Amino acid sequence: MWKIADREVNSRLLIGSALYPSPDIMCKAIRASQSDIVTVSLRRQTFDGTAGEQFWNLLKELNINILPNTAGCHSAKEAITTAQMARELFNTNWIKLEVIGDDYSLQPDPFALLEATQELCAQGFEVFPYCTDDFVLCEKLLAAGCRILMPWGAPIGTGKGLMNPYALKQLRQRLPEATLIVDAGIGAPSHASQAMELGYDAVLLNTAVASSNKPIAMGEAMGLAVQAGRLAYEAGIIQEQETARPSTPTLGTPFWHQDSTP
Repeated sequence: MWKIADREVNSRLLIGSALYPSPDIMCKAIRASQSDIVTVSLRRQTFDGTAGEQFWNLLKELNINILPNTAGCHSAKEAITTAQMARELFNTNWIKLEVIGDDYSLQPDPFALLEATQELCAQGFEVFPYCTDDFVLCEKLLAAGCRILMPWGAPIGTGKGLMNPYALKQLRQRLPEATLIVDAGIGAPSHASQAMELGYDAVLLNTAVASSNKPIAMGEAMGLAVQAGRLAYEAGIIQEQETARPSTPTLGTPFWHQDSTP
């Protein structure tokens, strides 16, 4: 059990609801991952018509926390309006804030992101900003009222893992009180585990599970990887050494002497 914002959850894996082959597989994969938080794009889902209502009913049956997402927004104004709509529709002040600055890399626009964050925090939102691993930006987002930051591991959907582990490690060390979640770019369970071993509080992913050959099995694998990484971090990972060190101490080791006398 750990606390994120004002809620207690069991899993440190946050999972997306897009790209799955079917709604049924989506539900089974999310359950297999044991995630307690699912992200939903307001732009992708609609509450008008049968399809939107069926999707919403499926999410409610999962009985987990909903984290609405401003995916696809390209300006602060657009993101703020989308967040306001999401609060009314999903009855939550949580919002995963995305403001895309570059359509090629899907890199967030740091200036628009900060502007939208300042306004939404003033309106009482719990903002989960999707940002780069830039320390100065992260500091300003915290000053704007965020308690949670979600720096990317790699561009969305690339599956490249942690492109800059040094920067992520520095963020963790320099922002010890903030809740830090690696968001985007996770492609394999080892990537998720690596993020957790750095001391990150959680991992958010979607494509790695939804687009795999077996989403249900991959959902389970990601959930276990996050658990393993967190346990390793809490246990204390040994420091790398430049030379070999025997696991069996020399002291007390038996020695045999072969008598060469004929």
